[in-house]
Amino acid sequence: MTDTEFLEIVDSTVLSDNWGTLTRHKIRYRRRDGTWQDQIREVYDRGHGAACLLFDPETECVLLTRQFRLPAFFSGKEPFVIEAPAGLLEGAQPEERMRAELIEETGFQVSRLEHVFDVLMSPGSVTEYLAFFTGTYHLKDKVAEGGGEPGEGEDIEVMHVPLKEALAMIRSGEIADAKTIILLQELALRQAGV
Repeated sequence: MTDTEFLEIVDSTVLSDNWGTLTRHKIRYRRRDGTWQDQIREVYDRGHGAACLLFDPETECVLLTRQFRLPAFFSGKEPFVIEAPAGLLEGAQPEERMRAELIEETGFQVSRLEHVFDVLMSPGSVTEYLAFFTGTYHLKDKVAEGGGEPGEGEDIEVMHVPLKEALAMIRSGEIADAKTIILLQELALRQAGV
């Protein structure tokens, strides 16, 4: 990335380059009043991803997953996180990657996905954005076992949760994952005609 009228990159040092890349940047930032300020920021880049919430209109259920998340454990939160299926793009187009993730994680293959928006998940420290999708599924759309890739450490439980129950689980704290909350609320707004 190059300097702009509001930003000069003075120095960049890679602190870690294992799964993602953590870099410390020394920058000069032009404030709104026109003065320049020296700052140090650490930025984590792990690539971009996609997430999808599928809804079954016959059962009024959403398709969710539950899996162990080490960072949630270290945060003192419930380590078995209920989520909408998602995955890193790893060079693929968002819709293509999302279709593969749905089969891998849930075993369901759907004919149509709708891209709703892209969301910066933690713009204060992480470069990642997620492409958000919605779609419709039916129980007959199951084409594989699902459950994730054991070789990647995945051990995913597939859940069919009534939409009303899933929305209540946000308020109770059972669903605390940001991407899942956003997608559930988007679906609820659509169903309310908003």
